[in-house]
Amino acid sequence: MIIMSVDRGKARTGIAYSDKNESFAFPLTVITEYNGERLAERIAAEAQKLSAELIVVGLPRRTDGSLGDSAEECMALAQRVAALSGIEVETYDERFTTVLAHTALNATDTRGKKRKAVIDAVAATMILEDYLKFRQNKKAQN
Repeated sequence: MIIMSVDRGKARTGIAYSDKNESFAFPLTVITEYNGERLAERIAAEAQKLSAELIVVGLPRRTDGSLGDSAEECMALAQRVAALSGIEVETYDERFTTVLAHTALNATDTRGKKRKAVIDAVAATMILEDYLKFRQNKKAQN
């Protein structure tokens, strides 16, 4: 099944998707939207275009595992997207994915405007890669 992931940010939200075999994650786009309702509509539209069967929204937990304001906003976004799209939506722990995305872009010497344009999509891809591994491990255990 095609799975789409969302890395919600204050100004930019990264979107990534998997192949049908759930083997690979690919960056798709970055949505620049401040309004939560319009953001949910745009995410739902992207999911429809991809024929996604599952949407994974990154949940930014604090380092101690607790939920803060950003996590609450992500959970509300996940609910809005599910209601608008009719597609199952899960939240998934995204701690440190943005840090890892910055590290990856440092390694490729991606800087300035180009970096700003892709960082959220790279973070969404990393969330999805981790989620796909989680699903594979879960299937192997059953």
